[in-house]
Amino acid sequence: MADNGVNKGRRRFLVGATTVVGAAGAVGVAVPFVASWQPSARARAAGAPVKADVSKLEAGQRMTVEWRGRPIWILSRTPEMIERTEALGADRLADPESTEPQQPSYADGPLRSIKPEIGVIIGICTHLGCSPLFKPEPNAEGVGVDDWPGGFFCPCHGSRFDLAGRVFRNVPAPINLEVPPYRFESDDVIVVGEDEETA
Repeated sequence: MADNGVNKGRRRFLVGATTVVGAAGAVGVAVPFVASWQPSARARAAGAPVKADVSKLEAGQRMTVEWRGRPIWILSRTPEMIERTEALGADRLADPESTEPQQPSYADGPLRSIKPEIGVIIGICTHLGCSPLFKPEPNAEGVGVDDWPGGFFCPCHGSRFDLAGRVFRNVPAPINLEVPPYRFESDDVIVVGEDEETA
């Protein structure tokens, strides 16, 4: 059988090169297409839910995610933090039972959360919108009160909140910090901006 002067090595090279270029083009088209499935910045700002992986959040620490342009604090409370928060006397708090509607109905009780060890709070002071400092240790410096149980302190005007976001008496902030709608997708993933009932 005659070979007719065909260079089979060159043909294999051209077929291979064309395949590689075609595959690269397919990836180049697929990446923006798949990325388009993610919520846009405008959708996130309008309130699209956000997920937070809390698997690496250590006890006693706090992490921040953004939802609707606001900082959402996710706090991992130690047993000691839970005990100090639950032991706070009603005489020290302006709204100890959270009667003002600052949280979903499933986030009630003194810890204002679904799980006692995980708190989810919007990190904006209810006085003038500053962002309070995280002062979790008892008797932390700079808070300006004796017998500080740990919580959040707003340096702008001196408002203080406990580790559940409940406001102390006789401070400028009129109500507790807000708890956003949220749910647990798994033990390690929290979805902020979405209730359990609407999921």
